[in-house]
Amino acid sequence: MNKSKKAIGLFVVGTLMVVFGIVLRFVGPIIIHDQIVKNIVIDPKNEMSYTLWKDVPVPLFMSVNFFNILNPIEVLAGGKPMVEQRGPYVYRKRIQKQNITFHPNDTVSYLEYRRYFFEPSMSVGNESDVVTIPNMLVLGAAVMMENMPYAVRLMVSATFKTFKEGPFLTKSVGELMWGYDSKLVDFLNKWFPGMLPFTGNFGIFSEFNNSNTGLFTVHTGKDDIRLIYKVDSWNGLSKLTNWRTPQCNMINGTAGQMWPPFMTKQSTLPFYSPDACRSLELIYQREGIMAGIPLYRYVAPKTMFANGSDYAPNEGFCPCRQSGLLNISSCKFNAPLFISHPHFYNADPVLLDYVLGLHPTEDQHGLFMDIHPMTGVPLNVSIRLQLNLYMKSVSGVGETGKISEVVMPMIWFEESGYIDGEILTTFHTNLVVLPMVMEYVQYCFIGLGLASILAALLVYHSGKSGPLDGSRVKQMPAVEELNHTSFPTSSSVLFSG
Repeated sequence: MNKSKKAIGLFVVGTLMVVFGIVLRFVGPIIIHDQIVKNIVIDPKNEMSYTLWKDVPVPLFMSVNFFNILNPIEVLAGGKPMVEQRGPYVYRKRIQKQNITFHPNDTVSYLEYRRYFFEPSMSVGNESDVVTIPNMLVLGAAVMMENMPYAVRLMVSATFKTFKEGPFLTKSVGELMWGYDSKLVDFLNKWFPGMLPFTGNFGIFSEFNNSNTGLFTVHTGKDDIRLIYKVDSWNGLSKLTNWRTPQCNMINGTAGQMWPPFMTKQSTLPFYSPDACRSLELIYQREGIMAGIPLYRYVAPKTMFANGSDYAPNEGFCPCRQSGLLNISSCKFNAPLFISHPHFYNADPVLLDYVLGLHPTEDQHGLFMDIHPMTGVPLNVSIRLQLNLYMKSVSGVGETGKISEVVMPMIWFEESGYIDGEILTTFHTNLVVLPMVMEYVQYCFIGLGLASILAALLVYHSGKSGPLDGSRVKQMPAVEELNHTSFPTSSSVLFSG
C-alpha cells in the first residue's frame, strides 16, 4: 500500500477514535444518569430496585440496652439515680411491605410490617436477664395526674396498692420488651376501655412486633425522579396535628429507607418517623468508602432535639425541658416520655448531673447514615435513640415517695442495617465497576486515537524523506563528474610558496 494512503487511513481512524472518546466522555454520564433514573423508579419491572424497596433483603438489626437502676431504695428517698448499662440484646428485624397499591398520580401506598427475632449469639446476655427500671404505669400516671384533685390522686394510689404496683419494675428483659401480665392493665382495659393505648400484656415494644408503621403513600418517581420515595401522606394525613406550629407538623422527606438520587454535599436527608411522631433531618458530615463504593455520611445536627430557646424552629415541639430532649407526650397519650440521643449525647450537660453512670461518646451514641450519593441508597445505617421517663414526687401518690425531679433514661436502642452479599456485589458491579470501565474506555479511545494520528504523521514524513527513488538516482553521474574536477586542496595551499 502507498505510504501516503496508509498515513491518511491511520489519520482518519485516529481522528474518529478521538472524536468517539470525547463524545463518550460527555455522553457516558448522561447514559449512566438515564439508566439510574430508569432502574430506580418504584416499578415491579425494575426487579432489583423494587425488591430492595419492597422486601429490604439486607441484614437489619435492633439492639436494645437497658439502664439497670442500682439504687432504687435511695432514688425513692430522693437520692440521685445510679445506673449501669445492660446489653445489647440484639434482634434480627424483618420488614416487608404489604397491601401495595399504585395510584394514577404516580404514587404508591403500602403498609410495612415488622417482626423481631432474638439473636443470642450477637447479644451480651439473654432475654432471661433481670433488670430494674422505672414503672411507667405508676410513675408516668402520677405525673399525668399531678394537677387532678387530691382525692383522685389518693384513689389512684390506692388502686396501685391493690394491684401491688410499685415505682420500679424488676423483670426479665423478655418481659419488659414484649410484655408481661399485669392485673392493673387487665382491670383498666375491662372497666375503662380505651383509657390505655394497648390491650393485653404490657411491654415497651409489645406494640412493635408483628405490627405496621401506618399507611404510607409515597411518590414512585415516574413523573419526577426528584420526588421518588418522598412521602405524599401518612395514614391519609399530609400534615400532623399533635405539634404547636405548622412547620413542626410538616411531614417532610421520605419514609427513612431510601432517598432521591444524585445527591450533593449540600443535600440533606429529611424523613418522617412515626415512632418519633415527627419529621427529622440529617446533614452531610464527610465522604467515605465502603467495599469500594463511594458514600456520603450524614449525621444528626445538634439542633435536632434542641429546645425552643436554643433553636427557635423547635418551639412548636414544646413544652420543652433542657436541650437534647424531645417531648413526645403529645403523641403518646400525654405520658411524660422524652426521646434523646443515647446517654444524653449532644444534650445539655446538666442532664448528666442528675443521673450517675452515663458516658456519652459520638462513636457509640451518635447516629449516622452512609448513603451512595448517585442513587440515594443507604449502604450502612445506625439510628440510635433513647427513651426517657420524666418522674418526680407527686403529692397523694405514695408510690412516688420523695423521688427527685429527673428525666430518667430507661433504654436506648439502635436500628442498624447494611448492604451485603449478592446485593452488594451487584450494586458494586453496576454502579462502580461499569462506570469505571466506561471511563477507562473513553480514555483508551482518546489515547489510541492520538497514537494513531501520531503514527500517521510519522508514516507520511518517512514517505517524504525515505530511500532514494529513480529520478534522484539518474542525477548521480553529474555528481561523479564533479569529483574529477581540479580544485586546490588544503595541503597545496599550506605548502605553496
